[in-house]
Amino acid sequence: MIDLALLRDNPEQIIARLKKKDPDYDAKLLVDLDEQLRALKVEVEALRHKKNELAKKGQAGITSELREESKLIGRQLKEKDGLLHELERKFKDLYLNCPNIPMDAVPEGNKESNLVIKEWGKKPTFDFSIKDHIDLGKTLGWLDFEVAAKTTGSNFSFYRGDAVKLLYALTMFMLKNNMAHGFELVLPPFLVNEQSLEVTGNFPKFREQVYEIHEDNLFLTPTAEVNLANIYRGKILDAKQLPIRMTSWTSCFRREAGAYGAAERGLIRIHQFEKVELFTICEPEQASQELDLMIACAEHILQKLGLHYRISLLAAQDCSFPSAKTYDIEVWMPGRKKYYEVSSCSNCTDFQARRGLIRYKKEVGGKTRLANTLNGSSLALPRLMVAIMETYQQEDGSIAIPEFLKKEALF
Repeated sequence: MIDLALLRDNPEQIIARLKKKDPDYDAKLLVDLDEQLRALKVEVEALRHKKNELAKKGQAGITSELREESKLIGRQLKEKDGLLHELERKFKDLYLNCPNIPMDAVPEGNKESNLVIKEWGKKPTFDFSIKDHIDLGKTLGWLDFEVAAKTTGSNFSFYRGDAVKLLYALTMFMLKNNMAHGFELVLPPFLVNEQSLEVTGNFPKFREQVYEIHEDNLFLTPTAEVNLANIYRGKILDAKQLPIRMTSWTSCFRREAGAYGAAERGLIRIHQFEKVELFTICEPEQASQELDLMIACAEHILQKLGLHYRISLLAAQDCSFPSAKTYDIEVWMPGRKKYYEVSSCSNCTDFQARRGLIRYKKEVGGKTRLANTLNGSSLALPRLMVAIMETYQQEDGSIAIPEFLKKEALF
């Protein structure tokens, strides 16, 4: 949630900034509903006060005039209460669908306006005709999309043999890397409740993208960001505890509703995927430095793997719903001849903290303040596997797995 005080104090400026993020969002209506709601609350409170005053007068004896006036106030109060509840519902729905305010440094526009700020390494060259990861995986017996479609459905995959070893070798390597950068290991449940998804901004806006367990009113986690963000929900932390840095490996589940082209086949976009996540809770003054740390943490993994990548500052409309500023790390995939995102590092300012009441104090008895939250992928494993398979493929169809990874698994 954005800070309503900002919207009330500078409505035109905040509306313009929200339009930069989501041109279709009706921020003007949010301002109007907020004004109407506050005015109606004043009316309701005035009627309640008047009703209480009439009740006090009635203690000395009820007259016909007093009775009629009390009935009239009662009817007015009932009507205004009904209007208040309906207006509160409309306002809450619009407020929960309001995106975070983009920072001034974030470019205007959509994907075409993203700014590449860094490139590392060079695109690999080959002296033979290369294959993409789908053909490589099928020939090696690493990936089986057909069996997954039979046992589960489309856009799932079976990993087999050395692919499983590689997946878990990468996982252990990344977790060790993140620990070395100061992140605590956390292994959460893979199921989350509705309130948890509301805190991170997945609900209500992206409800259709999440798998639901109807009988238990639980949901398969779309990202460990949801789990980690809610650990300190409703807590007031000591500033000395901050920053709190956490890293977690989970499977992630997304319906990915919508049509995607042939370029999204294979492991590029699937309903269940493994990901190592970074999540930080900090003071606002620490947020910029913590975002740099997340990016460096993810970069170290790609540099160690020797993969060519680039970093882009995302334009406002390409930033995620809760993000005020996002950097994407995109790795080069030779078989696709294209860059694909493997990490997205975002500063969500106090947007999620306000929804989850994640607060802190500088000192005992001091002012309670909202924390800032940040999240980053470190990294998305299926796409990382694609990059490794396509980058390190050999002419005979084998994959030259980096030697240091073999120490992490039973190769």
